Amino acid sequence: MSFPRYPKYKPSGVEWLGDVPEHWGIDRIKRSTIASQNGIWGDEPQQDENDIPCVRVADFDRQRLRVQLKEPTIRNVTAKEREGRVLSQGDLLLEKSGGGENQPVGCVVLYDDTRPAVCSNFVARVKVAPEANNSFWRYLHAAAYAVRLNTRSIKQTSGIQNLDASQYFDERAGFPPLSEQTAIATFLYRDTAKIDSLITEQQRLIELLKEKRQAVISHAVTKGLNPNVPMKPSGIEWLGDVPAHWQIRRLKQLAQKLTDGEHISPSICQDGIPLLSAKDVRDWAIDYQIDKFVTIEDANQFWKRCRPEKGDVLVVSRGATVGRIGVVTQSIPFCLMGSVILCKPLQDYNATFLYYALNAKHAQTSLWFSSASSAQQAIYIRDVAEVTLPLPPSAERAVITEFLTSETAKLDTLTTEAQRAIDLLQERRTALISAAVTGQIDVRLHNSHHRT
Repeated sequence: MSFPRYPKYKPSGVEWLGDVPEHWGIDRIKRSTIASQNGIWGDEPQQDENDIPCVRVADFDRQRLRVQLKEPTIRNVTAKEREGRVLSQGDLLLEKSGGGENQPVGCVVLYDDTRPAVCSNFVARVKVAPEANNSFWRYLHAAAYAVRLNTRSIKQTSGIQNLDASQYFDERAGFPPLSEQTAIATFLYRDTAKIDSLITEQQRLIELLKEKRQAVISHAVTKGLNPNVPMKPSGIEWLGDVPAHWQIRRLKQLAQKLTDGEHISPSICQDGIPLLSAKDVRDWAIDYQIDKFVTIEDANQFWKRCRPEKGDVLVVSRGATVGRIGVVTQSIPFCLMGSVILCKPLQDYNATFLYYALNAKHAQTSLWFSSASSAQQAIYIRDVAEVTLPLPPSAERAVITEFLTSETAKLDTLTTEAQRAIDLLQERRTALISAAVTGQIDVRLHNSHHRT
């Protein structure tokens, strides 16, 4: 849908705003606030009257620009410590510490919960001025964040980004009349909700495709492709029956070598041999756009323990993606960190089939149970070595591998299309917010049409 522009514009004198409607004011963002107070982390909960929900950055719903308090963190904060810090519905929350290269600190969300709460010491509570609409300003902060206006106020200390709130609030923005702020906020709330609904549908589709993918893989590598083949008990609870002519093997029986990378912290250089960690292992593929390198001298030391080669299988052993399986598909020299386990399959055991076998539900369940029993969410070589895998004859493995390569490619294409749709919807959402809060479109008439 196209929207009209305002009748008359004027130069704002602010680079990120450009021309703005003639009747809008231009001022520092600070004018939209009356107070900004850093949060407090408090003490461990005591199950007394001082226990209170504490909003963390992890509770920020960055897409919907609001706080999501499904499972609030409870902290113990005394009445004196709460002074000036208890959140009210309509407050804005500013992320002051944290962030990273791809997601810099400075996100702003609306606290629209009715429960009293405080925010953590990484967050500041911002009270909106009476002549400002709090919902409008969360959208304006989102538009400013999208063009990285906040990055000019970031101070980097000890690897953590800290936002200088005073400097950030000195940035200039457009100030529509309050009634117009309200109209813009109403429009954006309604129309971004429609976009969010479409995004949710695509995200659900991706989850269903992911479930379908694993179901197809699991059935093929544990039951085979012939529905009429005789079956036998595997003797393993979460594996069930397998074709009677298949063997049951542990991964250590199918590997020439099982090892992991170095657990040391090597000297990092700007150019040299790529150093791959858990974050560089994607599902199936490896992201060769690695951002860490070691010298050839260090690499030679790494390779004494573990030298990845084309056809090897990688298992992420630590972190958020523990259990993820990747395959080395290119003859590019690189080194492995200790967060990745390397499996060199036996020569007659195809790495592609092994990738599918380790992605089957029973194998992932085995790895998940191993990591869940670890305090650090980690799996070890001994855990991977003991994973039980059904083993079809060589010719049947080849047929199953060819079938799964074809079927998963179709599902992966659908997943890519769904993700592309999400990306386009998010781009439209960002563009719509920016256009509305900077006055590039006039949504006042749109609101009146909607009410009728």
